[in-house]
Amino acid sequence: MKRKLLLFILVNLILGFSINAFGQERFVVPIDEGKKDASFNTFRAKLITALKKKDKKYLISILDPNIKVSFGGDDGITDFKNFWEIDKADSKLWNELLLALNNGGKFINEGNTKTFCAPYSFWGFPDDLDSFEYNVIFGNNVRLRSKPDLSSDIITNLSYNIVKVDYENSVRDSKNNEVFAWAKIETLGGLKGFVSAEYVRSPIDYRACFEKTNGKWKMTAFVAGD
Repeated sequence: MKRKLLLFILVNLILGFSINAFGQERFVVPIDEGKKDASFNTFRAKLITALKKKDKKYLISILDPNIKVSFGGDDGITDFKNFWEIDKADSKLWNELLLALNNGGKFINEGNTKTFCAPYSFWGFPDDLDSFEYNVIFGNNVRLRSKPDLSSDIITNLSYNIVKVDYENSVRDSKNNEVFAWAKIETLGGLKGFVSAEYVRSPIDYRACFEKTNGKWKMTAFVAGD
């Protein structure tokens, strides 16, 4: 009897360990340290207003002369203009930069340099997970559905979960085949289904970094990748 009891306890301990080790939800919770610095907070609010107006003059005025545009050697204001095609009405820059700035961020101190980078999803991602393999749910109470359809059953709501995307079975946008409308995902806890692709973000997607130089904040990088 005692032997059976010990065996029962041992099996449950192993099962419990397995669930915790392989089936536990993990999250990248939003943080925003930008509010802690009054000068940066004021600067950010002004920049967000300018981005909404697509104010190219103001945007260019806050760019660092050596702004990093990509990891392929594109640096400087001219490369920034060309890369983002800011003179075109349909430039993706405005929406991408607004998305980054409206979603928190973190200060990084390197020597005497104080740098703020946004959004939060890049800096909050755990080091033990491959940032190329996993994504994050970029929102609160995002509906996980049984099918890629707004009328399909809601399985649950997700908030900031770390997920893996099945791109082969995700659904592309009917108007733009280059992007997804629905992402088929699985959380680390084993929940599966479809979410609107706009709420799924790679931790190494575009992020903006800013440094204060001679009393003025400048954008020193707007890059994607690692």
